[in-house]
Amino acid sequence: MGILGCAGDEVNAAKPIIPRAIPQYYEGPGTLHGIVARGEEARDGGISGGWMNSSTGQASLQIIPNIFTIREAQRFLAKYFAPTRLIAAPFLSQTTGRSVYLKLETELPTGSFKVRGAFWALAQRLHGGPIQEVAACSTGNHGAAVAYAAKQFGIKARIFLPANCNPVKGGRISALGAAIVESGGSDLASAFALAAEYAKQSGVHFLNDATDADLPAGPATIGCEILEQLPETSAVVVPMGDTALIRGIAAAAKQIAPQVKIIGVQSERAPAYYLSWREGKVVGTETCDTIADGLATRTPAAENVRDVKNLVHDVVLVSEEQLLRAIETLLLEEHVLAEPAGAASTAALAQSSVRWGDHVVLVVSGANISREVLKRAIGSI
Repeated sequence: MGILGCAGDEVNAAKPIIPRAIPQYYEGPGTLHGIVARGEEARDGGISGGWMNSSTGQASLQIIPNIFTIREAQRFLAKYFAPTRLIAAPFLSQTTGRSVYLKLETELPTGSFKVRGAFWALAQRLHGGPIQEVAACSTGNHGAAVAYAAKQFGIKARIFLPANCNPVKGGRISALGAAIVESGGSDLASAFALAAEYAKQSGVHFLNDATDADLPAGPATIGCEILEQLPETSAVVVPMGDTALIRGIAAAAKQIAPQVKIIGVQSERAPAYYLSWREGKVVGTETCDTIADGLATRTPAAENVRDVKNLVHDVVLVSEEQLLRAIETLLLEEHVLAEPAGAASTAALAQSSVRWGDHVVLVVSGANISREVLKRAIGSI
């Protein structure tokens, strides 16, 4: 309890990177000032146009979400929470011989990056007309984010969870007033089926973070923030679960600073998107039994595989042991609490290549770690 309670205070002692502010005159993508701002960014190498192949730099691929939508999402989300900090990681920098930074998505409400996508996607749906309830299936973090956004927007939420959900995440969802339904299955497949069936009712909207077309613009704002806070970024290392996080960050980076490399991380025990990225087609797995529940996906979506293949430079696999060591390193050396999925980018650092460059940003995507896993990572507390 002591470590969980003081982790946030310890994080505050880390030295932050001072963010660059969005120009005050920027009023959105459709305004004159927005167009002027985009022009200024383009002169600085800020916008590459939106049609490109990430590996060749040649015009061939339409990047979605486009930079105008991402900037609109950035302005919208700024009404609800400030940019998360990007801090230097002295221990990781010293041990790897390069400048390493941590993007602390753990500072957001509900303790993970997921609120960015949930807020933006739910707002877009509400623009199309009122709904009475939003449903979601989740291993925890997306469910908490949907519950939080629904509460802010004054609508009901119902979250479908697999059996034996992380109790910290389940507790967050319950505390936010959402109804919880446990599917009984060991992974998201059964929870998805129940949520999709429930959402057939009138007035219920199913917000699925793996397939919602609007949602990636939310996490894409992380890419904008990183490049504003550290323009010399050479690579961003991103945990990969349902891939909305990496698809969003990659879309932003390719349109603002296409030279930045995007590196994905999956668990060896849940490698569906790694296999799909490698093969260039959907490759599912029979199980996804990993301590990193935020990475536990076994049935990739074809559209997501296509986007990951086009936008992501490399994908690496990490073991359960590497995830546990990364949790310990972040907590004891960098004073940052992370769940296994949130520590995946740190675990991948041991496999880093010189091609990643000298200024590497690790996205710490969430901090909702169970006591059991925390004890495994650092011993009895």
